[in-house]
Amino acid sequence: MLGEVLGRVAGRFRRVESRRRAGRFVLGLLAELPRVNCWSIAEQVGDRTPDGMQHLLSRAAWDADGVRDDLRGFVVEHLGDADAVLVVDETGDVKKGTCSVGVQRQYTGTAGRIENSQMSVFLTYSTSRGHTLIDRELYLPESWAGDPARRERAGVPSETGFATKSRLAATMIARVLDAGVEVSWVTGDEAYGKDAAGLRDPLEERGQAYVLAVACDYRVPAAAGSVRADEAAANLRKGAWQKLTAGAGAKGQRFYDWARIRLHPSGKPGCHWVLMRRNRRTGETAFYRCYSPRRVALTVLARVAGRRWTIEETFQTGKELTGLDQHQVRTWTSWYRWTTLAMLAHAFLAAARSQNTPPPEGLIPLTRNEIRHLYVALVLEPAPAATTVLAWSHWRRQHQHRARTCHYQRRSQTPP
Repeated sequence: MLGEVLGRVAGRFRRVESRRRAGRFVLGLLAELPRVNCWSIAEQVGDRTPDGMQHLLSRAAWDADGVRDDLRGFVVEHLGDADAVLVVDETGDVKKGTCSVGVQRQYTGTAGRIENSQMSVFLTYSTSRGHTLIDRELYLPESWAGDPARRERAGVPSETGFATKSRLAATMIARVLDAGVEVSWVTGDEAYGKDAAGLRDPLEERGQAYVLAVACDYRVPAAAGSVRADEAAANLRKGAWQKLTAGAGAKGQRFYDWARIRLHPSGKPGCHWVLMRRNRRTGETAFYRCYSPRRVALTVLARVAGRRWTIEETFQTGKELTGLDQHQVRTWTSWYRWTTLAMLAHAFLAAARSQNTPPPEGLIPLTRNEIRHLYVALVLEPAPAATTVLAWSHWRRQHQHRARTCHYQRRSQTPP
């Protein structure tokens, strides 16, 4: 199956050498390396230096967006079904220094605080058969968008300007829909649900149903004007709440109490609701702004809201199994190429998992992690020859010598 997806993207590479190197790069991403970078990948696959892998990410002639489109087709072919949901979310990679494209001090959920980080927005294709990433966009802060010198050093295309994360999400969703992919719903967290102009309105214009989280202070129409969503929830009668599942989790079905309030926004067609999900143990309540061109049952909205967790799991497995966040690249082009190849590796694992037959009694189905482990142990090439190991030792020591010499020279030239 890995050969299938690599064959599908082969035409996006201008030279056969780059195509073969990209295949070896994906193998390196899957190889259970303790640290994933161009050095470790090159050594794993038997290259004598990392130069070829670095060239693949920075200067080789190939179309990363074309690979993304082919990847999307592969995923839809293997995971697609009628209840497909697009899940949008962002993730942050903590960085040192200020040279990596898009880096600035900003809040990232990865660290749970404001850090020097690089933010990106991803789109997951989620169905009952599995889920994986199908699109990505790097967030370029205003501080970068308006700085020509930094843009030039990082290779940011001249046509790329500042766009909010919601606008990036809308662009990716439009790309999927314009490609003819059938999608029943779109879902995401509060960062996207609060932005009507950036995401909700474009989706409604296309007649695309969504369930997007909003904050507890979202305003809900009431007899006396409007009230906060949490106040509206507190005033609902007991019979308005229904015990429904948000889908299966690691410990079984995830049951919550659900309710909804019908909205009638002026001049907007379709059905609109505020959906409420209450934890049956703690009473904590979450809120969602929902739209559908036609009326749907409360059970459908609950199921879609419950799908949002699939992108969290995708981030976790993408980072742990395919090095999604371990890129040590600074430029625009290199970031997109690394990320696209990591998505390709993850799509292979997701597609392979979807092909599993029911396991024998007493076993769980094969997980992505187990599939990767078996692939490494049974399929990947054996360890490099002794001459290659020694060549890498020589290269590392030579590289470290050059770096130390440069540091000493720079320090000696620094005035006291």
